[in-house]
Amino acid sequence: MIKIIAVLCSLSSPANCHEQTVTTSDFADISMQSCLMGAPQLAEWMKQHPAERLAAWRCMIGNQDRRGA
Repeated sequence: MIKIIAVLCSLSSPANCHEQTVTTSDFADISMQSCLMGAPQLAEWMKQHPAERLAAWRCMIGNQDRRGA
């Protein structure tokens, strides 16, 4: 699985930033190369969230969400 994780900052409070999983290869056609080049899925997601600014993004391989029970 390949995930696109964006670092988003609020336009109203630029110091207020957080990470958000934009999409995963389970839901979209994402290759590692397209992810590293700024996948179109990222641009589409940003259009739907105009109150946030994209500060950075990264690509993650595999499911690394390890939440304890």
